[in-house]
Amino acid sequence: PSSGPKIDQTTILSLLAVLAVLLIALLVSKLSLPTPSSKKTRFLFIWHLFDALIHLIFEGSFLWNCFFVSVPLHIHAKTPSGVIPPTDPHRISFTPADVFFLNDRESVYGAAYGTGVLSRLWQEYALADRRWGGVDLGVVSLELLTVFVGAPLAAYVCVLLARGEGEEGMVRGKGDMGLKRVFGGRVAFWMAVLATGELYGGFMTFCPEWLSGSPNLDTSNWMFLWVYLFFFNTLWVWIPLWILYEVYGSVTA
Repeated sequence: PSSGPKIDQTTILSLLAVLAVLLIALLVSKLSLPTPSSKKTRFLFIWHLFDALIHLIFEGSFLWNCFFVSVPLHIHAKTPSGVIPPTDPHRISFTPADVFFLNDRESVYGAAYGTGVLSRLWQEYALADRRWGGVDLGVVSLELLTVFVGAPLAAYVCVLLARGEGEEGMVRGKGDMGLKRVFGGRVAFWMAVLATGELYGGFMTFCPEWLSGSPNLDTSNWMFLWVYLFFFNTLWVWIPLWILYEVYGSVTA
């Protein structure tokens, strides 16, 4: 049954943190881009810096929780749903009974067992997608690529745009389309690589859930469904698709 969202201090601080990252990206774009940069170039710079910071700070903190936050299996564990005793079958575990994260048979890992600010942030998101409170091997594998490859690559795109490579030149479009601004060279290539990776990562994050009836997703209220699950995830669908469209238009112009 549908229920209203529980908006508490953690919810508000988490959303404000995302907004702060966006404002930082906007400010850095004003300081870094050449004055005559087009609106499209400015948007691409803001997006890629926002992307890099979200991956590095937020998803980096998720990996920190996965690798360094744990509790021994024999004690009670505090989770977003309350205290779970060691023998409770609902402990947050996403591995088969004979498989152990980091081959550690004595501990259980994840944000659900932390008490710090960044643990509470992921405990909040785990209310909508339970996997982010524990250690799902597929999610962790994708996040390792996202944090250590995707974030630096997004930052590199920003460097290229700041150097003016986003303003490659004007070409005449097909038919009566007139002159069209295009991207080329390294910036177009790396934007396409990153956008493709973002789309693949999003698909591999949610496809296992769709194929198994979404047992870890909670869509019982609009905050979980439309803000946490839909909005924050489809941002990394629509914008990468648009970037691929723009790059395709540039390389085929």
